[in-house]
Amino acid sequence: MKQPIAAILLGTALLLSAAGASRADDKAIKIGVLTDNSGLYADLGGAGSTIAAQMAIEDSRMAGKGWTIELISADHQNKPDVATNIARQWIDVEKVDVFMDVLNSGVALAVNNVVREKNSILIDTGAATSDLTNAQCSPNTVHWVYDTYMLAHSTGQALVKAGGDTWYFITADYAFGAALERDTTAVVQAAGGKVLGSVKHPLNTSDFSSFLLQAQSSKAKIIGMANAGGDTTNTIKQAAEFGIVAGGQKLAGLLLFITDVHALGLKVAQGLNFTETFYWDLNDGTRAFSKRFSERMKNKAMPSMVQAGVYSGLIHYFKALEAMGGNPHDGAKVVAMMKQMPTDDALFGPGSIRADGRKLHPAFLFEVKKPEESKGGWDYYKLVGTTPADQAFRPLAESACPLVKK
Repeated sequence: MKQPIAAILLGTALLLSAAGASRADDKAIKIGVLTDNSGLYADLGGAGSTIAAQMAIEDSRMAGKGWTIELISADHQNKPDVATNIARQWIDVEKVDVFMDVLNSGVALAVNNVVREKNSILIDTGAATSDLTNAQCSPNTVHWVYDTYMLAHSTGQALVKAGGDTWYFITADYAFGAALERDTTAVVQAAGGKVLGSVKHPLNTSDFSSFLLQAQSSKAKIIGMANAGGDTTNTIKQAAEFGIVAGGQKLAGLLLFITDVHALGLKVAQGLNFTETFYWDLNDGTRAFSKRFSERMKNKAMPSMVQAGVYSGLIHYFKALEAMGGNPHDGAKVVAMMKQMPTDDALFGPGSIRADGRKLHPAFLFEVKKPEESKGGWDYYKLVGTTPADQAFRPLAESACPLVKK
C-alpha cells in the first residue's frame, strides 16, 4: 500500500530534523567548574577558576568554529557526598561533559568514580592526591597541575639535602593530608632522615596551638605542614606567635599557593620554601595571561596554579575536540585523544599526558622574598630550582595504575 505523499514528506522532515539535532549535539559542550566557592580553598579556585574557564572558552574561539559551549559552576562545600550528588545531577540532568577544578582530594576521588561510571571527563586541577593517577587512575581522568608525589619529592628532598633530616607533620585529617604525609615520609626516609611523629587536625581548623606545641616539643628540625589554604596560613601565623622559627625549627609549606603568601604578607612568609608548577611572573606568557585574569578579579588577585590549570586544561581539551571533529560526549575517547596529542600553552609550556592520566610539566622550587626584595604587588617569589617534566612526577615503573602496561 502506498504511503500518502504528506506522510512521506513528514517522515523525511523528521529524519532531517533528527540529523540536524545530532550534528548540533556533536558540537555542543557543557563545562562544569566544581570547586570551593565559600570555604578555606575559595581563594585557590572558587570564582577565579570559573573566570579562568571563561577565558579559555573565549581564547579557544570555538564558538566561531561552529561549537556551542555552556559553562556552569557549583560549590561542593568540601564534602564528598555533596560533590557526588552534584556530579550525578550534572551528568544525568544537566548533561555536563567535563568537570574542572574539583578542589579537595576526598571530593576528587569521589567524583573520579562517578565520572568513570558515567563516561564523562574529569580534568583535575585542584586536588593533590597522587592516587588519582596511581591505584585509582581512570581512563576518564587527567590530573593536570600538581600532586602529592611531586610536592614531596621537590620540597621534601630539597629540605633534607639542606640538613632538615628530622621531621614532624601537622596534617589535615582527610585524603589529601594523608597522601601528602605518606609521600613526604617516603622521601625523607629514603634520603636518610627520620620522622619523629605527626598530629592530625580537622579540616578548616582555627586554633592550631595544641598541634604546634606537640610539633615544637618533638624538637624536629622541620615541621611539615601537610595541609593547604586557610589551614596552612593559620598554622604559619600561629607558629610565628609561638616563636617556633625563631627557636630554630623550620616550617615546610608542602603545599603553598600565591594566595596564601598574599594573605600572610612577606614579613611573615619570608624564607618559606615550597613547590609550584605555575607562577604569574615566570615569563612573558604567564605575565600576559595573569594581567588579563587579574583585571577580571574583584580583588585584582593574580592566578593560583589551580586557576591557571583550569585554563590550560580546557585549552588542550578544546584542541582534542577539534582534532576529533566533534562528539564530546564519549569521555574516554576524548581523554584518549588528549593523551595522544602533545600539550603546549603559554602557562605551562610544552608537555604531555601519560597513560595513567598524569599531565607532565616542570616543577619549580620557590622561596618567598624578603619584604625589601619585592618590587611591588604580588612580586613574592624567587626561583630556587627547577625539576624537569620527566623527573617531577612518579615514574611509570613505580605505578600501580592498571592503565599502565608494565
